[in-house]
Amino acid sequence: MKIPISLTVNGDKFELLVAPTRKLVDVLREDLGFTGTKKGCGEGECGACTVLMDGEPVSSCLVLAPQAHGKTVVTVEGLESENGELDPVQESFMSKGAIQCGYCSPGMIMTSKALLKLNPHPTEEEVKDAISGNLCRCTGYQKIVDAVLDASEKRGR
Repeated sequence: MKIPISLTVNGDKFELLVAPTRKLVDVLREDLGFTGTKKGCGEGECGACTVLMDGEPVSSCLVLAPQAHGKTVVTVEGLESENGELDPVQESFMSKGAIQCGYCSPGMIMTSKALLKLNPHPTEEEVKDAISGNLCRCTGYQKIVDAVLDASEKRGR
């Protein structure tokens, strides 16, 4: 049995029929084509699937699609402006070398975006604390922290 849900993703409204046990990450990737959201552990441990739901970072592998009914979801694809410019967080990740294999990058970027919305000028320790739920095997984290701090500085200009 499938149930109807309606959600807004990156500014566009979608109406779907989904199984009650279908996960949001699968709906985003497979049904709606937002493949920037990565599937990692499937258990909420790695952060690769982090999206913003009503402005809050969530592990989309832990959210059942029906729980997103009536919600607004932003994926990494939704950060790009209408004229194609990258979000300052995305730009900083690129310029600071915080993207290597790129698998963790969407989740790290979305987590960082949420942090900077709540705290526009975090300390290094606050950035480390915010991204502690996101795993990266490539960068050693310092470049990611540097990128978030750089994005914070750009916001202040």
